[in-house]
Amino acid sequence: MPDRGGGPTGPRIRVGRPSRRVRTLLMTLGVLAVLAMGFVMFAGFWTDWLWYRSVHYSSVFRTTLVTKIGLFFVFGLLMAVAVGVNIWLAHRLRPPLSAMSLEQQSLDRYRMGIDPYKKWLLIGVTALVGLISGASASGQWRTWLLWVNGVSFGQKDAQFHKDVSFYAFDLPWYRFLLSFGFAATVLSLIAATLVHYLYGGLRITSPGARATAAATGHLSVLLGIFVALKAVAYWLDRYGLAVKSSDLKETGNWTGLKYVDANAYLPAKTILFCIAVICALLFFATLWRRTWQLPVIGFGLMVLSAILIGGLYPAIVQKFQVQPNEQAKEAPYIKKNIEATRKAYGIDKTDVKDYQGESSKDPKTLRAKVDSTASLRLLDPNVVSPTVQQLQQVRGYYQFPQTLDVDRYKTKDGEDQDTVIGLREINTKGIPERNWINDHFKYTHGYGAVTAKGTDTTKTGAPAFMERNLPSEGQFGDYEQRIYYGEKTTQYSIVGGPQEELDYSGDKGEEKTTTYKGDSGVKLSNPLSRAAYAVSFNEPQILYSGAIGEGSRILYNRTPKERVEAVAPWLTIDGDAYPAIIKGRIQWIVDAYTTTNGYPYASRTTLGDTTEDSLTDGQREVVAQENKVNYIRNSVKATVDAYDGSVKLYEWDTEDPVLKTWRKAFPGTVKDRDQISKDLMDHLRYPQDLFKVQRQLLTRYHVEDPEQFYSGSEVWQVPDDPTNKVNSVPPYYLSMQMPDQKEKKFSLTTTFTPNDRDNLSAFMAVDADAQSKGYGKIRILKLRPNNPVSGPQQVQSKFNSDPKIAESIRLLKGGDSTVEYGNLLTVPLDDGLLYVEPVYVRGAGTNYPLLKKVLVTYGDQTAFEDSLDKALDVVFGEQKPTDPTKPPGDGQEPDEPSGDPTVREALKDAQDAITAGQEALQKEPQDWEAFGKAQKDLKDALDRAAKAEKDAADKAKGDEKGDGKNDGAKDPKAGDDKAGDDKGGGAEQASADTGGQAADKPERTPDRADG
Repeated sequence: MPDRGGGPTGPRIRVGRPSRRVRTLLMTLGVLAVLAMGFVMFAGFWTDWLWYRSVHYSSVFRTTLVTKIGLFFVFGLLMAVAVGVNIWLAHRLRPPLSAMSLEQQSLDRYRMGIDPYKKWLLIGVTALVGLISGASASGQWRTWLLWVNGVSFGQKDAQFHKDVSFYAFDLPWYRFLLSFGFAATVLSLIAATLVHYLYGGLRITSPGARATAAATGHLSVLLGIFVALKAVAYWLDRYGLAVKSSDLKETGNWTGLKYVDANAYLPAKTILFCIAVICALLFFATLWRRTWQLPVIGFGLMVLSAILIGGLYPAIVQKFQVQPNEQAKEAPYIKKNIEATRKAYGIDKTDVKDYQGESSKDPKTLRAKVDSTASLRLLDPNVVSPTVQQLQQVRGYYQFPQTLDVDRYKTKDGEDQDTVIGLREINTKGIPERNWINDHFKYTHGYGAVTAKGTDTTKTGAPAFMERNLPSEGQFGDYEQRIYYGEKTTQYSIVGGPQEELDYSGDKGEEKTTTYKGDSGVKLSNPLSRAAYAVSFNEPQILYSGAIGEGSRILYNRTPKERVEAVAPWLTIDGDAYPAIIKGRIQWIVDAYTTTNGYPYASRTTLGDTTEDSLTDGQREVVAQENKVNYIRNSVKATVDAYDGSVKLYEWDTEDPVLKTWRKAFPGTVKDRDQISKDLMDHLRYPQDLFKVQRQLLTRYHVEDPEQFYSGSEVWQVPDDPTNKVNSVPPYYLSMQMPDQKEKKFSLTTTFTPNDRDNLSAFMAVDADAQSKGYGKIRILKLRPNNPVSGPQQVQSKFNSDPKIAESIRLLKGGDSTVEYGNLLTVPLDDGLLYVEPVYVRGAGTNYPLLKKVLVTYGDQTAFEDSLDKALDVVFGEQKPTDPTKPPGDGQEPDEPSGDPTVREALKDAQDAITAGQEALQKEPQDWEAFGKAQKDLKDALDRAAKAEKDAADKAKGDEKGDGKNDGAKDPKAGDDKAGDDKGGGAEQASADTGGQAADKPERTPDRADG
């Protein structure tokens, strides 16, 4: 056949359509992409399920998942049906198009384009709005569970006399339903209007614009539903006034009804509700009248009424009735706010008493009462962490928290001892060689607790350790020291398999290994689980690594707060989890709160701002489910085992209705209070974040008289930290006795100053001992304004401006040393206030703070001495103050226990041994033989120094007064105590400078004063 086209011969190629091979490839890639995305979603779900099952809280996962899925499908389906039915109905009611207008002719091409895809378009639109609505509704799972499980508060609001549970549990759900109804109605109205317009039922631009009777009826019903919902909104707004936030001129933030709300907004909302109901009926009536004349008039009347009645009338009432006499008008409502706020925050039983602020008693009597009034904590847990890190870190791959914790432990005589405690947790940044195996398989856990007396230090100013070294030894005896779960343990670890873990390094640097034997974590024996975790953690080696085998488990979500939040997602978590040694196990104790922002008349507070102070950092921030609240209870005490990660939740507040509601929603997750063991109860304490919230509220709500409250004359403030003026002073734990108490109690304390001055307004303390009958009782000592008492800032300023103290500070700073100020403790003492502040020196050579001086102030007397006892003696007139300009020996006690040249020579040799040991560790590779020789030399030098000190103490027996409890004139063993003390202190410094190994042998000397 001839070629008629004149073109090139050969097969014809179709242009614009890919070949079958390409189509197959693209289809395969698309399917793989969908499968990959599906597996990523599945991996997240599957790993969550495995984790909840591993901690035995799978019921929490199921309940939340089922609730979310249920809400998603129910409300997604309702929205899809509402919009879909209205689209279908609008299409069904379309008019015939036989005589089309020009406007409709121009729309004809759109109709023709849509017509073949009408069914799919309808499905797509309804599916899209359904998915969006369902996703939004699933986020309301907490609201749904509170509504369906809500229990009564047993308290009624002051305005409508409804139970508080209506506002806390019911009203939020009703508002969600109302907002969903508005969304469904508006979307249906928009969709129906577009369909009516597209198919000619509604004409807009043509002359004589109008709608067909069918379109008029359809759209009128939708508008009627919208107005009916608006009527419901007006009715609910009446109750919403009880939890509405606003500003009151003099008092600022305000929650609840004011005069204008009760006398203008409340009747206005009722009137608007009636108008909206009538207007809705007029819209529904268009089904018969087929005209919009009356509904439009009614709608216009409703809008006008909303402006006049809902806006203008209340403004007139506020301007001409309230403002001329606001205090008298608002007094009844202020009283309701005060009562509700005090109940909602648990401060309604606060005991406020007047306090003199100065004492007229004999100074000797006051001096004798100091020890029985308070255990003055010299060891500041916020300052000494670097010291503990240097003396007890031992290896670079361990770390202590930036702020240590304060707890109570029994001494050998059975007395309670305020104790500073920290755990030696793993620090992956300090691993000598970073790689995947080391980071996640070998260096998996920390080791041991370190404790020190809160009220004492060694002669060198170092902490007086009661539990120390690696492995730990001291007051706790034999206990499980491995720390797999801690505040600093944020990375995942894979344990229990063929790869052995580093347990700890021995005295000579040899590594001791272990294999995890707990039942924590998720097993990785299943290939599907390995693949899921490889995807979730973005680490493909989990899938194929030979280091994972039979028995391997993956540990993650390892911080205590993270674990408690996960198993109880309805709780707000306190910012400070603290460790305790209980029955041979390290347990993290976590305080948790139930909150709501629906308590009528109670003023709201922002948890993030209220709980912030000068010590708040990334790990000490409250974990809040809702940040703005107006009700809070410490309803749950939780524990997390540091070895196996097991989480236990215990009911603490047995009367809290919010907790009762959540226990109905999640049965079996919270244990009864009577299951708390006696050993655990010994370490439970009043939580800091709750205390911070309460103290912030009490700056204003300690006043119960409405007129005085309105005037603001008694408003207090939480003072800034005098040593860190960026934020508020933190509250302090210490054992002390308030004036109405018969003995010392473990307490949490703070101070208040006036709103515009720095003198002291009040002192606040709460009984923080969980075993005390008065636990949780808040006491405030209110000082007289006409007799000013120095506040923290003024005490610090007086301290800084004293010439003799300034000279002492100058001498302490010699040799490039720096001075750090510890917690400024305030203690009531017989109508006066005693201030105590430890002062630390960070030497240029040591680079960690040691306690060197103590500041004590009482009334007009201030002392700055080497020890607390000496400073108290000076303040109360029993000794003369030390003159920093005179050398030791000139009528003064020497700074050091001995000036013996033998001691000085021995200490010089000890320093040389420390230097030698440090150089041995810095070599590559490390010279352990030289290090061992240095440690032997160090021990010999310290033994010589200790012996010389003992001989000197024995010789001076009866002539020389000791310091503190180690009085050589009274106790023949005092020399041994001092020697051991110095010896321990030297060893501790050696430990800091040589990686911690120097502390092992020297610190085991018997009769040491540091425990």
